[in-house]
Amino acid sequence: MAAPIYMVAVGADVALSAATVKTVLGFRAGSAFALILKMVSVSFDQSGASAPTNEPILIELGTCTFATNAPGTNSTSETPIQYNGRVLTHGTTAASNWTTEPTAITVIDEYLVHPQSGLKEYFPLGDEPDTALNDGFILRITAPNAVNCRPAMRACRG
Repeated sequence: MAAPIYMVAVGADVALSAATVKTVLGFRAGSAFALILKMVSVSFDQSGASAPTNEPILIELGTCTFATNAPGTNSTSETPIQYNGRVLTHGTTAASNWTTEPTAITVIDEYLVHPQSGLKEYFPLGDEPDTALNDGFILRITAPNAVNCRPAMRACRG
């Protein structure tokens, strides 16, 4: 049987300010295990009238030690849910919408996305990013114009 997968999705829009970097979602492992990332997604709601230049939005996927501003500190706590598999206590934490950026981030991938669309990235078996114990993943976004987003992640314990 495969390891259970846990999902964290933000149940509300996360507002982005023009040309300002913002960590919109973070998913942290417990102290005794790592996380293996299975999927990330972000969608945007910018309309034609508010996107006259159609400049792309930068999405950065990173690992994070959460040396400062761990999930729940200067952010909105989110509850990871079990997506599939045998029900286990997962021991993970998550948050969205940081008002003060977490530190010790290492960007591992970046994407340019049209402001009227989104991104959904599945990682192939054997090629999934993973973290150290007690570390996690973040999605950080820089949009050229004010726009809202809806981020999500799926991961399993490593």
